[in-house]
Amino acid sequence: QVQLVESGGGLVQAGGSLRLSCKIRGIILSVFTGNAMDWYRQVPGKQRELVATLETGGGTNYADSVKGRFAISKENTRRSLYLDMNDLKPEDSARYYCYHRNYRDVWGQGTQVTVSS
Repeated sequence: QVQLVESGGGLVQAGGSLRLSCKIRGIILSVFTGNAMDWYRQVPGKQRELVATLETGGGTNYADSVKGRFAISKENTRRSLYLDMNDLKPEDSARYYCYHRNYRDVWGQGTQVTVSS
């Protein structure tokens, strides 16, 4: 059973930084590396928003609102996905989720990011 476990969220002042981690348990290396992975975020009452994508070839894509501030990366040996967030803004406050495209119905519990002004 594949599990996605996010961590690293917290309360930070505007302009600060956080590093989110996502450990994917129960996944073999070939599947981990063979599909794109994403970070999403959601605030109550709104749809989940795609924030960043890491393609299988290493290419990255970002929502316009986070370009230049966020960076997505992975560590294959740890089966982990990361999101480095810099220059955080209050509008970045949300619950953040990682997503592995081979497991389309699997979501973790997310990690809460709160940015104070």
